[in-house]
Amino acid sequence: MEREAAPDTVVLIHGLWMTPLSWEHWVTRYEQRGLKVITPGYPGVEPGVEGVEALRKDPSPLAGLGVSEVLDHLKQVIGALDTKPIIMGHSFGGAFVQLLLDAGYGAAGVSIDGAAVKGVKALPFSEIKATFPVLHNPANKSRAVPITEKEFHYAFTNNLTEEESKVVYDRYSVPVSGRMLFQGGFANFTPHATTTVDFANDDRAPLLFVSGGNDNILPPSVQHENYEKHAKRSKAITAYRLFDGRSHYTCGEAGWEAVADLALDWALAPAPGELAAS
Repeated sequence: MEREAAPDTVVLIHGLWMTPLSWEHWVTRYEQRGLKVITPGYPGVEPGVEGVEALRKDPSPLAGLGVSEVLDHLKQVIGALDTKPIIMGHSFGGAFVQLLLDAGYGAAGVSIDGAAVKGVKALPFSEIKATFPVLHNPANKSRAVPITEKEFHYAFTNNLTEEESKVVYDRYSVPVSGRMLFQGGFANFTPHATTTVDFANDDRAPLLFVSGGNDNILPPSVQHENYEKHAKRSKAITAYRLFDGRSHYTCGEAGWEAVADLALDWALAPAPGELAAS
């Protein structure tokens, strides 16, 4: 039987409070390795600096935006490709990676500091603290909720100084869809939750979970439990890698190259189990 060709395209999915611009360094690095890179935004979220500025002025495209609408959009983008791509996602983008692979999309997937899907029960205090400004008010379900510099520093860039964090905040941060955060945060209490996946799906593509040891909003316990749910129930390749000391801003803070290279190298040659630090 003829061996299937290696994927030539990488799809990078951003998380909440971010836009496709957050992947700018990874796009360049992967293109230098000869790959085509696609960074689809959520519906109404445009790429580039202009997209960030537009959402700050008018965040209405995010108000009421839900998981299903984003997932359907991503399926359209990926389904239009000639071959199955590698799909990588950061934060809530990591949950979308799981949903997409479960639905048969992608040649391999990497969830980086990924949000939990339904069934993952780990809920560290730091995660509660990071999401409380949105989840404490049910009215935020229908709103686009901004994040303050202080909240951003705690949730994303706690490895940086306040001054360094402000630079990142000014370039990348946008309001969040409250509806999406509620859908993810309360999935375990919601019948037929939109973040439901089949952990026992033997036919899904290989899946790697990457976590940062100093991540406040989605600590390693979340990623590791998510990994174990898949690894113990599915025959498909599932792997996990912890990067000690890295924050939720792992895709941009110093040393991001090691994370990017590990993610791509694994996706091109997937292997199961808990990967040792190199």
